[in-house]
Amino acid sequence: MTATTEPQTPTVVVFDIGQVLIEWDPRHLYRELFDGYEDLMEDFLDRVCTPAWNLEQDRGRPWSEAVAQLTEEHPDCAELIRAYDDMWERMVPGPIPGTPEILAELKARGVPVYAITNFSADKFELTRKRFDFLNGFDGIIVSGQERLVKPDPAIYRLLMDRYGLEPKHCYFIDDNPDNVEAAKSVGMSAHLFLGAEALRRDLVALGVL
Repeated sequence: MTATTEPQTPTVVVFDIGQVLIEWDPRHLYRELFDGYEDLMEDFLDRVCTPAWNLEQDRGRPWSEAVAQLTEEHPDCAELIRAYDDMWERMVPGPIPGTPEILAELKARGVPVYAITNFSADKFELTRKRFDFLNGFDGIIVSGQERLVKPDPAIYRLLMDRYGLEPKHCYFIDDNPDNVEAAKSVGMSAHLFLGAEALRRDLVALGVL
């Protein structure tokens, strides 16, 4: 049975990054490359550059190895596959409206803020250069550096062990229901992110904002 923690007044807030603080979607790039042919784009993303393939880069596989392997399997798609790596930043158009402001308010109030993100190590370094608010966490676990990905409970425990945190004091925010449930399974309170407005309401109700 999964252990859960009832929401309480937390002392620590833990963010996911992609789709919580910044927008990421390969369609931002591939809509341009497929010139509006949505069916062909979706087929490519379902069949070639799949979420499962991308997750292995989040787990630490080098991009050069990932691109070479997939190009060998789909030589007719070689240029499109290389674009996933070479033009990756075009998949990230900007911040999620309202959430960086919440992060800044938490920091201003002295609330410790951490992050657990499924992100390849090198792409995360590119991204934090673009978005300075990603440099203000008290600690961060990047899956590509640790070779662990959410929703593996081990990645949540790693945050606790590395930074001396207790799960019962942590409030975790993620847009993926599986990741939210995994956080609850290790004793954290958790919020399924559906937008900054709802997140703000919950944090105000908890007395954190």
